[in-house]
Amino acid sequence: MTRQYRAYLVDENGVFRSAEAFEADSDASALRVAQQFTRRGDVEVWHLDRKIGLLTQATPPVAA
Repeated sequence: MTRQYRAYLVDENGVFRSAEAFEADSDASALRVAQQFTRRGDVEVWHLDRKIGLLTQATPPVAA
C-alpha cells in the first residue's frame, strides 16, 4: 500500500519555497524518490505531520 508524501523545497533560511506531492511504499522509498528534487535546493520530506528527513542539495560533479 502506498502512502502520500510531500517534498518541500526550503531556502537557506528554512522557509518553504514549493512542494511536490508523491506516493511511496515506505519512508525509505520516499527519501529515494525525493532525492531528485535536491537539484533545486534542500528538501524536507514529510508524511502527514511527521518529518521523515532533510535531504541536502545535490552537488554537481566537478568537471575534470
